[in-house]
Amino acid sequence: FQIVAYVVDVYRGRIERQDSLLEFYVFILFFPQLVAGPIMRHSDFFYQLGRITPDQKMMIRGASLLLIGLIKKVLIADNLAAVVHPVYRNPELYDGVSSAFAILGYAAQVYADFSGYTDLARGMGLLLGLELPENFSGPFLSRTVSEFWRRWHITLSTWLRDYIYIPLGGSRTSQMRSQFNLLLTFVAGGLWHGANYTFF
Repeated sequence: FQIVAYVVDVYRGRIERQDSLLEFYVFILFFPQLVAGPIMRHSDFFYQLGRITPDQKMMIRGASLLLIGLIKKVLIADNLAAVVHPVYRNPELYDGVSSAFAILGYAAQVYADFSGYTDLARGMGLLLGLELPENFSGPFLSRTVSEFWRRWHITLSTWLRDYIYIPLGGSRTSQMRSQFNLLLTFVAGGLWHGANYTFF
């Protein structure tokens, strides 16, 4: 997605500076966020490469995010997985209350797992002197579903909006076309999570 955004932005004339091959490779292979995001864009990253100067505040924020990410991933997500997964594997063995708690536990597990990875990536980036975009902004504090999507996996949601949904016409088309645009956008989002028919 980062490379697609880069190519599209170059084509649209949104990238004015000439990037070196080394800068481009650092952008696409920046290891802290390579596996689980956040999805970066040219405007998030390249302007920082000319002035990488980690200071004490960045180091403290980076170490704090690393600690928070580890707590989310190891203490919360992994322990919730041990409780939730047996219910999902054999739901017939559990009553409705247990199933309801498993659903809530799974939501908390996915959030802690994914936002924990993002915090780890952002923390490592800060330790290296680079600010990565925020990916989760208190999504479970949202009042509406649309607000939830604006706060959950922000970099993926905005990427899908800016590079698929809006170029297809977004909601400024007929109702049927708008529904098709939405369906195609969410199919792409599903396939990003995994190349399997269940994600489709």
